[in-house]
Amino acid sequence: MSQDVEQHSTHWVGDGQSSVLEGRLGIFVRKLLSHSRLSTDDQAAIAALPFSLRSMEPNAYILSEGERASICPVILSGFAYRQKTSAEGGRQIVALKIPGDPLDFQSLYLQCADHDLQALTRVELAIFSLKDLEKLVAPRPALARAVLIDILIEASIGREWLLNIGRRNALSRLAHLLCELHCRVEQIAKKRIEAFEVPLTQEQLADLLGLTPVHINRTIKTLEETGAVQRVNRRMQLGDVRTLRKIAEFSDIYLHQNEASKG
Repeated sequence: MSQDVEQHSTHWVGDGQSSVLEGRLGIFVRKLLSHSRLSTDDQAAIAALPFSLRSMEPNAYILSEGERASICPVILSGFAYRQKTSAEGGRQIVALKIPGDPLDFQSLYLQCADHDLQALTRVELAIFSLKDLEKLVAPRPALARAVLIDILIEASIGREWLLNIGRRNALSRLAHLLCELHCRVEQIAKKRIEAFEVPLTQEQLADLLGLTPVHINRTIKTLEETGAVQRVNRRMQLGDVRTLRKIAEFSDIYLHQNEASKG
């Protein structure tokens, strides 16, 4: 988040911000504040919502295609992904979700899940009732706007992914994804992230980027040679982010990280 956005948000929410942000749901409130202006009253209302905690192991299904959801999980820790599967069994990962992300705002408005949602790593989830969320949002225009903006930003990321798969070569395709993931994690952490371990396997990267695992392996080796990434204990870590951004010709405009500065 830029300094101007941070100052603007702090002015709006007032001195009561810290107690809410330090609570169990603080990361969820920070996510909404990263793109929307919310009063201390709105933040306190979110923090007061009843929820349950649920831990899930990697690859566990959080939501299945065709299911009618009654809950909205929010990631407190770990990573998850949306996927679509073809009739022949081929998988396409269509979204990555990070700590702070709500996983199913769309079920506030749509009755049936049109994709699968799975844990990428071990995740801890805060589970909210959709009925409770509806009651919370209905009389609060700023919260309703925050929900809409969150949905719109995810759609914007989806359009960028479509461009990534359709028009970028393998090297810039992978570099672009890594730049995005780094940018999103820094935004929610509100600090610089130097060493970041990518939570995706080569097979998962292949299913996300429309490449084969062999092609992914060759592309990672090329990025290693530039210093943009490195492998530690068979896991990929980001190295020189500036080099990564140059390779990807990365622009973060589609992430809409300055939305909260709009009055």
